[in-house]
Amino acid sequence: MSISQTKEGQVCRVKGLNGDNRFLSRITSVGLTPGSRVEIIRNKGKYPLLVFARDTMLAINRKEAGNIFVEVIA
Repeated sequence: MSISQTKEGQVCRVKGLNGDNRFLSRITSVGLTPGSRVEIIRNKGKYPLLVFARDTMLAINRKEAGNIFVEVIA
């Protein structure tokens, strides 16, 4: 499932990333890599997702969130 389909409070593990080289370079440079753990802080409607990963709060827009695939672990 994509990270945009998760619910607030869920803890997930990144399973895969899709997108162009620019997106992949940017998202991996902030630590969102396959195998990393992320906690969903906010996922409401059309607003950007707020996630906590590797001691950093990240805002991810909806279009890019569709390219981040996760599995729920808690």
